[in-house]
Amino acid sequence: MIDAFHLPALDPVPTTTWSYGRRDGVVELRVPRLTPALVRRQAEALARARDEHLAERPVAEIVAVIDRVAARLLDPADPLRRTAEHALPPVTSYSPPMVRRVLDRMAADWRTGPLRALLRAEFGDPRVLDGFRPRAHGGGEERAYGPRLTAHVFSGNVPGVAVTSLVRALLVKSASLGKTAVGEPLLAALFARGVAEEDAGLGACLAVTYWAGGDEDLERAALASADAVIVYGGAEAVDAVRARTPAGARFLGYGSRLSFGAVARENLSADAAREAAAACALDASTFDQQGCVSPHVFYVEEGGEASPAEWARMLAAAMAETEAELPRGTLSPRESSAIRQLRGEAEFAGLGGSGVELHASPEGTAWTVVYDPSPAFAASCLNRVVRVKPVADLADVPALVRPYAHLLQTVGVAGPVSRRRALAEELGRMGASRVVPMGAMAWPPGTWHHDGHPPLRDLVRWCDLEG
Repeated sequence: MIDAFHLPALDPVPTTTWSYGRRDGVVELRVPRLTPALVRRQAEALARARDEHLAERPVAEIVAVIDRVAARLLDPADPLRRTAEHALPPVTSYSPPMVRRVLDRMAADWRTGPLRALLRAEFGDPRVLDGFRPRAHGGGEERAYGPRLTAHVFSGNVPGVAVTSLVRALLVKSASLGKTAVGEPLLAALFARGVAEEDAGLGACLAVTYWAGGDEDLERAALASADAVIVYGGAEAVDAVRARTPAGARFLGYGSRLSFGAVARENLSADAAREAAAACALDASTFDQQGCVSPHVFYVEEGGEASPAEWARMLAAAMAETEAELPRGTLSPRESSAIRQLRGEAEFAGLGGSGVELHASPEGTAWTVVYDPSPAFAASCLNRVVRVKPVADLADVPALVRPYAHLLQTVGVAGPVSRRRALAEELGRMGASRVVPMGAMAWPPGTWHHDGHPPLRDLVRWCDLEG
């Protein structure tokens, strides 16, 4: 039995039990049954704990505590890591190898080096969070202040994103009340518990729990005293929380986004084409294509040594190899049905002479590659289903994705730096927030501008000391 919550001001708290998995792989989580009064009590305690334990804490000390918890999550022998590695596969439906990779890659970003790099990138001198520091330009001094209390509403598609959100709030000395999602209610709670074990004062500044999405009474109780609100999820979820956010509270909404890849003709010769296919397969398979960073479509430029149709067959072979190393997780009947329907439509279109070619895992729905001569962007049904589309020139791609400009996030490019830069100029103007080498789509650096915005600076307010 694992507690999927951390509520330091509520002891005891009434709970219910959720079961995941089957037979020997069953995991049971205890989840709180909260009332608005209990949520208000916890929120008030968080604000008090922040004033006592966090507001005047040097940011270097906060980084050190986070680093110790991250080290535990990277240590296969540590109970915190063992719990996460054991429970997350049945809870999230990701395969054990995928869970291990996610824990390794994301916890590495919570170590001292990446956190210091993030603080320097956002503030120049991170000590501006500890006291007044000379301004780089304009004279005088300045200081940055984080919110007293930040409320987070998490989505459940990618484990670790919730923890990153809590880390960002801690770095600007804000207490946090986090609402987890039914699809992943555990890792943020384990992180908060780890912080409490390493530093009881900072642990009192974190609360993580689940309640049903759309429960307006609980949501209002959680948001009532928040100085900042951060929401991850679909457009409807973001808009619903935005409508209930108190006037004057800072609101950061990270809604659904679309990503895609592009392969230049220079990368379609022999070994380069296979390397590009392997990189694209890894980007499409990581998180089982559930992340905003996951590509839906690969545009492949004509005129290379391999044609786009030939490259699609290379990608299919690479998807099979990636599946062997990094198996896809289990799907719901609805998800499996969506893939089978898409495959059927592609097969029928191919028989009709459209030029569509279907490449699919021989057993089950582990991966699917559809070569489609139509250049129009088409979103995937996810779970390792990608389309390959030919284009005469990569310069044509921005016009093809323009209808989705407001949803663009990450673009992976297999091609020379000069061509990646040219695409970045056009796609950045349209709305994309990352243009990266293929193979790097899944793992944004800690310093990235999340959906085009600086995640720490967007949380703070400033005070100038003049004269």
